[in-house]
Amino acid sequence: MGGPAPGRHTLGPHVVGSRVVVRRLVPGETGPSGGPAMTDLLGVCEAWGDGVCVVRPADGVPVTIALRDVVSGKPVPPRPSVRDRVPARVAQEHGFALFPDLVTEALGGWVLRDSATATARRANSVLAFGASGLDGDTDVDRVLAHYDRPIAAVLTGSPEHARLTALGWVPESNESDTLFQVAALAQVSRALRGAAHPDAEVHEAGPGERAGDRSGERAGDWARVTIGDHATAYAALDPAPDGDWLGFGGLAVDPAQRRRGLGLAVVAACVGWGAERGASTVFLQVLGDNAPALALYERLGFRTHHRYRYLTPR
Repeated sequence: MGGPAPGRHTLGPHVVGSRVVVRRLVPGETGPSGGPAMTDLLGVCEAWGDGVCVVRPADGVPVTIALRDVVSGKPVPPRPSVRDRVPARVAQEHGFALFPDLVTEALGGWVLRDSATATARRANSVLAFGASGLDGDTDVDRVLAHYDRPIAAVLTGSPEHARLTALGWVPESNESDTLFQVAALAQVSRALRGAAHPDAEVHEAGPGERAGDRSGERAGDWARVTIGDHATAYAALDPAPDGDWLGFGGLAVDPAQRRRGLGLAVVAACVGWGAERGASTVFLQVLGDNAPALALYERLGFRTHHRYRYLTPR
């Protein structure tokens, strides 16, 4: 009885180190249709040669496959990391910790955000990621009534983006999207090795200044990092159920002191502060037209998790 011919695949020594899927014959076994039994294996190819390939699946136990038993196979994209699988709405909620006096209020599936001290748009706008679930334009009417200057954050190209645009909302200040970028804290730490500055100081917030929403259920640690009067940044740690995320922002360097590594030094101090508290993911937000900053963050290991833009009524 005929069956699949082994050896017809695009695998080879070139896939060592890559994630692959391999369909292989199971010697001595018969499949449901009476032909040869086959099974698929997904994992990282660790070796190829001497008539065999070795694939390590997710359970960590390597499997040795005779090349004569390989029916088909191909490289597959790497599995997204845990942080990449976090929904954009959840990732944005981690950013709430960056504003010590932030007050949030649910508007169906949207979130009204207000801060008495912060001027950042993400502390004074409605987070409209996904449908609000409210009838008609009730959600938009509530937003218009809530803010003196209404601003909505929407995922670029989303149904909410299209809906508000159709209602006459326009970009709030420019056409550039804001990029929410994430990285593994360990990777950023390695990239910043040697960037520490002896004069970097971490000023932690007192108990009454901790970040969190009205209920305090998401309260986290917050700190400001400085190097004299020359450079500053702030960091906040959000102890959320899906892992400790460290966010930083407010990075500023005295123009007269630039190109001395002070910006990297304050970022290194922020990351070190978060690492001591068990953070595993670090994130930041940057405008999509800020090419120098994006190039720097890419070198540190950051990549874009999602992109969004701010809209306001015309």
